[in-house]
Amino acid sequence: MPKRISLGFLLLFLGTQVGITTLKPVQAQTPAVPTETTTKSICPAQLEASVDAVINRPVFSRARWGILVQPLSSTQILYSRDAQKYFTPASTTKLLTTAAALQQLGTNFRIRTSVYGGGNAVLRVVGRGDPSLTDAQLAALAKQLKQRGIQRVNQLIADDTYIKGDIVHPSWQWEDIQSDYGAPINSLILNQNVFNVRLLPQTVGQPLKVIWTDISEDRQWQVINQSVTTAENQPTFTNVTRDLKGQTLRIQGQLAVNSEPALVSLPVLAPAEYFLRRFRSTLIAEKIPVLQMFVSPTSVKNEEELANVESPPLSELLALTNINSNNLFAESLLRALAIKKPPLENQTSADAGLEVMKATLTQMGVDPVGYSVVDGSGLSRKNLISPEALVQTLQAMAKSPAALVYRASLPVAGRSGTLKSRFQNTPAEGIVQAKTGTMSGVVSLAGYLNAPRYGPVVFSIMVNQSEQPARVVRQGMDEIVVLLAQLQNC
Repeated sequence: MPKRISLGFLLLFLGTQVGITTLKPVQAQTPAVPTETTTKSICPAQLEASVDAVINRPVFSRARWGILVQPLSSTQILYSRDAQKYFTPASTTKLLTTAAALQQLGTNFRIRTSVYGGGNAVLRVVGRGDPSLTDAQLAALAKQLKQRGIQRVNQLIADDTYIKGDIVHPSWQWEDIQSDYGAPINSLILNQNVFNVRLLPQTVGQPLKVIWTDISEDRQWQVINQSVTTAENQPTFTNVTRDLKGQTLRIQGQLAVNSEPALVSLPVLAPAEYFLRRFRSTLIAEKIPVLQMFVSPTSVKNEEELANVESPPLSELLALTNINSNNLFAESLLRALAIKKPPLENQTSADAGLEVMKATLTQMGVDPVGYSVVDGSGLSRKNLISPEALVQTLQAMAKSPAALVYRASLPVAGRSGTLKSRFQNTPAEGIVQAKTGTMSGVVSLAGYLNAPRYGPVVFSIMVNQSEQPARVVRQGMDEIVVLLAQLQNC
């Protein structure tokens, strides 16, 4: 099987270097914390000195730390440092987005994609922002249409108007929006709005061969291939970037002869058109020819729904969002909140969703001045959240009827998602469920911890303005969490 490489992803296992690594859906692996931190028993009165000993190390002297630790059952403060101040949260923003979505939409909420027909073999596909839609669901739609007696399509129309606003947030960085983790958000999402190319080594000295998994995408791009095949045992790296207009791909780097191909994931440029091309191919595979296709808000007269597919329930979408920190899913859920407050004229679906989020969190007891966010995923550096706001959200969700669903959507230390490689063989393994966040200069972690000798604890740890590699900051952060895991009543 080819190795999967996200656009701009650092291939550590190959010694690869690429240029765009700001915020990935899955954070890099971090070694387990040193064993000497796993042998302590900590009384609450000792916690402050123990945590301070970690964050006051010279290596962290230039970084800003924000921390709040409380028992889950009370507002007693076990540890606090700048807990009410703003920090760039990165992907811990998803804790707010998913909490509001669960409260407002319910665990069984699903997102429906419909195909309408009104005669004269005209079909209109209406998307509502389902982030889980794949080619498999397109095949299901095509089969339903065939069962309804559709033998040909004169016009295939993609209605992409349900979600209003830009397909990428204007404050996202360029390196994010040309990476698979910064894929565009629209009404007709397909395959997470990402497609793939494979890079194959050739004979030594020859450029890597570019193979498109979707041949129709080849026609959308101009490729400048500056890569090369090297001799065995040479350093291996690939870097794929696109120009500001977005239509030119530049492929750089090298793969050793006879090495495995590299799989590169790229965000689509025009997602509605991409959807149409894929759906047309799916219909043709079902022997339903398509004569014309275009993107338009035009409705079909006297139309009826001929086929539909639905997303998994929100409980599953939440897990897909938080466990692997999926940005596209988080942004889709933010826009889904707009169903509770449709956008006003000149307002985007994301802005409407943010208003619903703030109203929901306020009703839950989260102080509205404790955060200021502009997106649902945490990709924007304009997002600001205090450790206190994250703890208030976690506390409120623990009292919610959907508490178990929310908690189950979080990675488990040493077991799953973005925490799978952290806390292994420490007292924190298996007893921490928390959301990670990482971007350049930012590391954060917030969630729940079931201390065996103390009881449930809720915590938020945020580090900003650090010049240290993320792994170094995580090392200190993980030591603090291991201390919390060893709390006891004394």
